[in-house]
Amino acid sequence: MPIEIERKFLVTGDAWRAAAREVVPMTQGYLNDLAAMDTGAMKASVRVRIQGDEAYLNLKSRELGHTRQEFDYAIPVDDARGLMALSVGGVVDKRRHYVEVGGWLWEVDEFLGENAGLVVAEIELDSADEAFDPPAWIGAEVTHLKRYYNLALATRPYAAWTDPERAATDAG
Repeated sequence: MPIEIERKFLVTGDAWRAAAREVVPMTQGYLNDLAAMDTGAMKASVRVRIQGDEAYLNLKSRELGHTRQEFDYAIPVDDARGLMALSVGGVVDKRRHYVEVGGWLWEVDEFLGENAGLVVAEIELDSADEAFDPPAWIGAEVTHLKRYYNLALATRPYAAWTDPERAATDAG
C-alpha cells in the first residue's frame, strides 16, 4: 500500500527561487469537497491534476498529519480536462518549484488566483521521524493545519482567510 510521509511549511522570502531547478504549472480540482471528508461521508480525497503536459488522478486518505495513504494514476490529459469540469469547489492553480538543498528535494508551491500570496514548501520523507535540515527560507510548520491542504484551499481559498488565520500557525 503506497504511503506518503510529507511535511508542509510556510516559506519566508524569495531566497529559494535561485535554487529552483524546474518549475511546473499545475491546475487541480477535486471530485469531492472538504465537507464530505469532515463528516466522514468520504474517507479519501479524489483529485485530478494537470501538470504541464501530463495528468493524474489521485486518491489520498483523510488522516490529518504527515502520514497518509496515497494512490496516483497517470491519465490522458483530455480525460483530466473532462474530470476537472466535474470538480466541486474551486480549482487550485499553482506553480511548483523543485528546489534541491542539502540533498533534499523541496517542492515549493507558489499559489495563483484566489490563493495568490500563499507559498508553502513540502518535503517527502522515508519515515515520520526522519531528521532533515530545513533551509533558512523554511518558516513555520503547517502540516497539521487542515486549511493549508489543497482540498481546503479549493473549498475556501487563501483570499477568504482572515488576518488571524493567515498569522496563526498553531493547531487552531
